[in-house]
Amino acid sequence: MKIGLEVHVQLPTESKIFCSCPTTDASAPNTHVCPVCLGMPGSKPVLNRKVLEHGIALAKMLGCTVADTTWFSRKTYFYPDMSKGIQVTQHDCPVGRKGVYLIDGKKPVRITQIHIEEDPGKTKRVGDRSSLIDYNRSGIPLAEIVTEPDLKSPAEAREFLKQLVQDIRHTLGMPEDDERSIRCDCNISVGGERCEVKNVTGLRNVERALTFELIRQTKVQKAGGTIVRETRRFDEERGVTVSVRKKEFEADYGYIDEPDLGIFRIKELADSIAIAESPQNRIARLSRQYDVDERTAKQLVSTSMELTDLFEAAAAATDVKTAIAWVKGAVSANWKAFEDRSEEEGGPTTDGIIALIGRFHAGGMTDSECAIELKAYMTGEDRGTLRSGSSDLDDAVEAYLDENPGVVEDYRGNDKAVNKVIGAIMRTTGGAHSSADVVEAARRALGKRL
Repeated sequence: MKIGLEVHVQLPTESKIFCSCPTTDASAPNTHVCPVCLGMPGSKPVLNRKVLEHGIALAKMLGCTVADTTWFSRKTYFYPDMSKGIQVTQHDCPVGRKGVYLIDGKKPVRITQIHIEEDPGKTKRVGDRSSLIDYNRSGIPLAEIVTEPDLKSPAEAREFLKQLVQDIRHTLGMPEDDERSIRCDCNISVGGERCEVKNVTGLRNVERALTFELIRQTKVQKAGGTIVRETRRFDEERGVTVSVRKKEFEADYGYIDEPDLGIFRIKELADSIAIAESPQNRIARLSRQYDVDERTAKQLVSTSMELTDLFEAAAAATDVKTAIAWVKGAVSANWKAFEDRSEEEGGPTTDGIIALIGRFHAGGMTDSECAIELKAYMTGEDRGTLRSGSSDLDDAVEAYLDENPGVVEDYRGNDKAVNKVIGAIMRTTGGAHSSADVVEAARRALGKRL
């Protein structure tokens, strides 16, 4: 089985790719349009520079070779959601080629290319015989990331896409709740011709669509049938793919160079663009540089990239063992409250957290005192109140670990072993302590014994 993906990323720009129409949601259909994005005779496109910068940044993140020059092509597109009958895209010279992206820092997935193009409009079916077209989306800038068929299962495709989306958002500075869509065309072959499932949205739906195709193609072949190269769509409600049309070949698209845009020499621009370290590269580097297990590195990165910055600074100020014990435990447990309060004037800072960890490392505080100080500093809770409940909880956790030393060894290999401690303490203390406090105390006590 071979699976390849074509990932369409809506780029975070304020205006469309070739005109000044806004990319924000419109109050009504066909209101964010103009002669350029509708392709009216005599209209001339002008490339949005920010689109090019975003495309180059993604190409670098994917390890692609960025072209010195790039240009656009007209792709024959006889569908009603593109009123001008062509789609302006990149064909002969995309912005980036031949990259490699690693799943979990290990499994390589080859990137064929990344190119920039305009989005079509949106078709809405009305009844059985009619459709309505909204061209507000027409001309929205997209980057399309095309992989080689290196993915071996629907689950692996989902994991690849999950990591890729996280890295894309970080590279382009898109918040987690950004409404810009990331759609995927899924190509799958089970020993015969490949089929393409178009415009699948959502990680779960990608896995569902590929799983259905895997089963469907396998059944067809076992029955002696032939897989036809075709384009299909995924019906989310029924969980099935449905044939739409026979799949076109590249020659069918009739590419010609776009005469209204010309050639863009981008080497100097590409050299000037620096990208931040991606979350997946950060996970791999933390594991390699600090000998931190991959699960812990993932936990830190998934919580916040700023938390990993704090860990590295704390490790430099103290040592790796001390830093990981406190950052993975008390600091992570109170991170959400810290983020909320750090925005306030005079609120807590990462430097303040590092200073407290440094005091503990220098022998200025016991671990219990440091835990109280960190929580009070990060959350704003009263130190006296925290001290009154901390001693009994720490004593209970230490007593449990003394009686069950095997839990420490289990935790060394799998940090989910902390759940044994949490469950036992919650039962023995009769709910006298909050779950967050129990988690923090359990992680702190286990970290000391590793």
